[in-house]
Amino acid sequence: MPTSANYKALQSHYDVVLIGGGIMSATLGTMLHELDPNLKIVIFERLGRFARESSAAWNNAGTGHSAFCELNYTPENEEGSIDISKAESIAEQFEISKQFWSYLLSKKYIDRPKDFINSCPHMSLVFGKDDVDFLRKRYEKMIQSELFKGMEFTTNHDKLRQWIPLIMDKRKDNEVLAATKMDLGTDVNFGTLTRKMGRFLAEDSQTDVYLYHDVKDIDPLSDGKWSVKVKDRMHYKLSDVTADFVFIGAGGYALPLLESSDIPESEGYGGFPVSGQWLVTHNPELIAKHQAKVYTKAGVDAPPMSVPHLDLRIIDGEKALLFGPFAGFSTKFLKEGSYLDLPESVNQKNIKSLFGAWWHNLPLTKYLVQQVAMTKVQRMQHLREFVKDAKAEDWELKIAGQRVQIIKKSEEEGGKLEFGTEVVVNKSGTIASLLGASPGASTAAFAMLQVLEKCFPEKVQNEWKEKLTEMIPTYGQKLADNPELIKNIRKYSKEILELDN
Repeated sequence: MPTSANYKALQSHYDVVLIGGGIMSATLGTMLHELDPNLKIVIFERLGRFARESSAAWNNAGTGHSAFCELNYTPENEEGSIDISKAESIAEQFEISKQFWSYLLSKKYIDRPKDFINSCPHMSLVFGKDDVDFLRKRYEKMIQSELFKGMEFTTNHDKLRQWIPLIMDKRKDNEVLAATKMDLGTDVNFGTLTRKMGRFLAEDSQTDVYLYHDVKDIDPLSDGKWSVKVKDRMHYKLSDVTADFVFIGAGGYALPLLESSDIPESEGYGGFPVSGQWLVTHNPELIAKHQAKVYTKAGVDAPPMSVPHLDLRIIDGEKALLFGPFAGFSTKFLKEGSYLDLPESVNQKNIKSLFGAWWHNLPLTKYLVQQVAMTKVQRMQHLREFVKDAKAEDWELKIAGQRVQIIKKSEEEGGKLEFGTEVVVNKSGTIASLLGASPGASTAAFAMLQVLEKCFPEKVQNEWKEKLTEMIPTYGQKLADNPELIKNIRKYSKEILELDN
């Protein structure tokens, strides 16, 4: 990876400017390089290496989101039926990511898949009769979909002791609980994966990579191009470059940069920053008893991103257990951001949205205040709902990443808080931004395909189509209705990614 000492001179014009050194920009940069190696591409990252913010290993749970275990992706309708449409969509999106990573490995652009992806069963666990009934209905609906074939369900304590011995220790035989299990689940180190792609772009492609470079402003030019003002943070130097196309993949800083572009599509957007913390253990005896990612239901008034889960993590070849997340609040939009980020993001175009979202989410505000005020003793009490005899000396508190949830204009409420991800593109398709958090990194390849389709529609339909299909063999096809295609593509990615299940 280049350092500040050996940067080549910044060019005055680029075909593509990518802002941010996270998994989104790395993915889009790699895709664009493959689709047209002659493109002049530059990446600006404000910190000293790729993947220092949301993509970093300990800044997220590392779940390869396939909707196997996340109960908020399968809501129960008023009439009592389970809607799995969102779960199917997310499962298909992660299959796209696995195909893209498999392509990069097959081309030897990246190596050693075990560095960034490992098999790890995904489980849902619920307590009490009502939630057991819900989980059973969910299971019965999901196994009708080819995407979730192989899912297991049990209420049997002996079976649960085989699946999750750490959680089942010290439990009473009459306790009512149930779980589902999918062995196809994965644990992903998105930080390592991002840096592998970043290294390829910096060293083996024509892409220019500038670390310690902070984009401060984006302005439209009369000819349809963009003027991008960049600050060299090492030498305190400001530069201007022009670009035909700009992608803002700057995590929490995407929102203010999008607003600086003054495109009509950015009006009314606001951001609500939420931080997080984990309890983490490296105790090998505990780790040996828990070899899965186990999600349960979110508490009352808790946001979907705060669903409690106890996870196996595999980072740099070492295993650990993670429990959380515990939500927090900071006015920073990035972990290494400024406390002025939130107040400076408020303007006349989004203040109505921000106030409306706050007013209609007062329970969430109360929840965050309670979470911020929690002591380690109180966090350990929450952990003991999972691990009955958890000892405080085995667990340390680790700060997770900073997320900025989207606030959008709403006719009924003034503003509405969103918990997904959204691609915002201007009318001419010359600037795009990714806003939001979950499921985030897991679906980076799908999200960046959306950018390509919205911003380069003619190329995608014509000259790029064959290459896109080479990168993602199922491109343009729906998996849920094609059992043979699902079977073949999962076999393909399993072999190349060296997955166990």
